[in-house]
Amino acid sequence: MSMDRNTRALALGALLSALALGGCSSSIADMPLVGTPADAPARPKDTGAYLPVHNLPPDREEAVIPPAERAKIEKELAAARDRQASVAAKDAAAK
Repeated sequence: MSMDRNTRALALGALLSALALGGCSSSIADMPLVGTPADAPARPKDTGAYLPVHNLPPDREEAVIPPAERAKIEKELAAARDRQASVAAKDAAAK
């Protein structure tokens, strides 16, 4: 039995949609005939091997940026923001 063109297009669309939606839960490397490259690192089989998402690094003993340098950077950023706002206001007034 031969499929007409519309039926084939619909079947192809359904297959592509299923692959697109299934991509959220499966990896292309897990699909048959695709596999992983030979130089790819091994993936852990259990999910406990992945790093936790919500863990924070430990507090540092010393400041990452000295307070004087941080104040200088904040001042420069505020000046850049003010310049950008004044240019945007001039552009809006010109229109």
